[in-house]
Amino acid sequence: MDGAQLVKIGQDIAAEKDLDSLDQGAQHRSARNHLTGLVTKVTSDKVMSQVEMLCGPFRIVSLISTEAVEELGFEVGSMATAVIKSTNVTIEGV
Repeated sequence: MDGAQLVKIGQDIAAEKDLDSLDQGAQHRSARNHLTGLVTKVTSDKVMSQVEMLCGPFRIVSLISTEAVEELGFEVGSMATAVIKSTNVTIEGV
């Protein structure tokens, strides 16, 4: 099964199931903003990597070290949790 097929499965699961149940660290961290989803793209150079995720209908992009990407085994189709802790969050009206 390729990554694109896994992304489709992930979207179906997100529509039916609470993905927080897949995040084993959910009850063991101070950060309250965490989104579990699938890695959809990894762009790496020698030092840094851009990791894109699909978390439900949301696209999350993070820059992390290439060493971390390799240690965690991130590739298209990997399941991961984006943990967001920020001192500055802007909320806009729609």
